[in-house]
Amino acid sequence: MAQGFSHAARTAGAHRVVVIVDENSNPFELGCATEIFGLRRPEIGRDLYDFRLCSPEPRTLMRDGFFTLTGVAGLEASDSADTLIVPNRPDVEVPRRPAVLDAVRRAHARGARLVGFCSGAFTLAEAGVLDGRRATAHWQWAHSFQARFPSVRLETDVLFVDDGDVLTAAGSAAALDLGLYIVRRDHGAEIASSVSRRLVFAAHRDGGQRQFVERPVPDPPDESLGSVLAWAQERLDAPLTVADLAAHAAVSPATLHRRFRAQLGTTPLAWLTGERLTLACRLIERGEPRFEMVARRSGLGTAANLRALMRREIGLTPLEYRRRFGL
Repeated sequence: MAQGFSHAARTAGAHRVVVIVDENSNPFELGCATEIFGLRRPEIGRDLYDFRLCSPEPRTLMRDGFFTLTGVAGLEASDSADTLIVPNRPDVEVPRRPAVLDAVRRAHARGARLVGFCSGAFTLAEAGVLDGRRATAHWQWAHSFQARFPSVRLETDVLFVDDGDVLTAAGSAAALDLGLYIVRRDHGAEIASSVSRRLVFAAHRDGGQRQFVERPVPDPPDESLGSVLAWAQERLDAPLTVADLAAHAAVSPATLHRRFRAQLGTTPLAWLTGERLTLACRLIERGEPRFEMVARRSGLGTAANLRALMRREIGLTPLEYRRRFGL
């Protein structure tokens, strides 16, 4: 049995994720997709997705001839995808295979979710599904992308962009960020946290964070944010402020702000709000019925503030989130 269909037998009825692999595709992003969407999840008690690989050819030579991929489904498997991950390859100036572009257009026309990792944005744009829409791509190809696809609203300094049914990630590691974001959107913060622990990777980095992080050279050990982050995560229910974080780190708020920007690509307040929101989601998933209590225990104050933040950041009210992800 072809590998492209072997996973389907054990995940009947699950959301189907299909990855198109084409000549010169990058193996790292393929590995990211397989790790996040394709592995068994005994620690969760169920598989999250029906995962398949497909290719327009029986033998696919991967990037720079590193290896040849065989034994996967044919391109027709893409026609059953609920989520279709398109090929990404380093030779961005080479036109994509017409059959692959047609498969992307068919998926888009029937309402499938489309995902492009790194240079996968070029595949989506060449298929015409990004016209007038927001997207991102690796920073080193930003000028080339904008020159070729001026109708796409390229965001050049973010990790990933969620434009509804089309999602794009920037550099290679951002594929993990976007993949975990999709898991979180599909299955909630608790499940996404479990997947990230197995990856030994941060459960949530906001898509609006910068693509590349400025790090001083050398990087003095005493400027690490590790201790202050851990300290704050243990006290999210307390009325912490940026000034409190700075005091614990024994630096001024301005210095703390610079370190957050340099090491995490975000601000202290945005990080703190994100951590609190993640905790609130996990409390709801675990069955806490009182939204006022969720707001207090997560440090968000009131149910009204919880509702406003969840609608803004997640697109769901607390009640809608509980109906979708709660026990």
